[in-house]
Amino acid sequence: MIAHAQFLWLIGGVVGILLIASMTGWFLALRVKSASGRAVVDNLNARVRAWWVMVAVFTIASLLGKFATIIMFALISFFALREFLSLTPTRASDHRALSLAFFILIPVQYYLIGIEWYALFAIFIPVYGFLLLPSLSALNEDPERFLERCAKIQWAIMLTIYCISHVPALLLLDIPGYTGQNALLLFYLLLVVQMSDVLQYVFGKIFGKTPIAPVVSPSKTVEGFVGGVAGATLIGAGMWWITPFTFLQAAGMAFVTILMGFLGGLVLSAVKRSLGAKDWGTMLEGHGGMMDRMDSVSFAAPIFFHLTRYFFAA
Repeated sequence: MIAHAQFLWLIGGVVGILLIASMTGWFLALRVKSASGRAVVDNLNARVRAWWVMVAVFTIASLLGKFATIIMFALISFFALREFLSLTPTRASDHRALSLAFFILIPVQYYLIGIEWYALFAIFIPVYGFLLLPSLSALNEDPERFLERCAKIQWAIMLTIYCISHVPALLLLDIPGYTGQNALLLFYLLLVVQMSDVLQYVFGKIFGKTPIAPVVSPSKTVEGFVGGVAGATLIGAGMWWITPFTFLQAAGMAFVTILMGFLGGLVLSAVKRSLGAKDWGTMLEGHGGMMDRMDSVSFAAPIFFHLTRYFFAA
């Protein structure tokens, strides 16, 4: 009951922030005159509308319980994998491997979370999946760019299924003194990562002058990075009361998670550049595709999960 009440208070706080953001966007839309300013405000309002949808979906799934949350993230993996592979050319001889990824690897990986079989969950894709996938492609006797094709498929599966599945996997951790509150850890992880992205964007727009990787991601600046990391780390530390961490531990966990999230965004930007794409898709207005929202999470979630399991779980 305590965890349930805490969760409702947290969602209420997020809804309050979104209301302020919506009102701010409406006010700015009335005041802005220039074409460039209107484009920025339109982008901001599109992002806020997308956040309303994402928060609503996450809240409903969380309130419905563990299995609804697992199903939600399984669908996220499905859409993210579809976006990744839609930008990555494959051949007819890869279709068996792709069918295995969509219709076997996704449901089995999330089923293992549902039955709390951690030992198999941790190795199912990187061992059994990665050995079977190229085997299926090889049986079709198409050696043309075989290594490149297999590497693309395996990399897509690692990011969109294996890494993202570590978010709901937080539900299976047995943390002393924290029974029944694991859903709050999901909220904490996603909030810290997404707030870092938002704050890096805001600080970059206001103060950004020095690009970090101008070829890979021109919008990422040193000033935006420093401001976003500092701000999100403070938010993570301030949210220690919903976690099994102390204030300093929460700050450390947030800091490491944010750094990994930044690297995830940078790496996936490099992948998009190599494919000649700006966004992974158009599923979320103002945010691009599903993978555009999960790029930071895909790197942050496994690190957060394993640090929590190693230092805090029984």
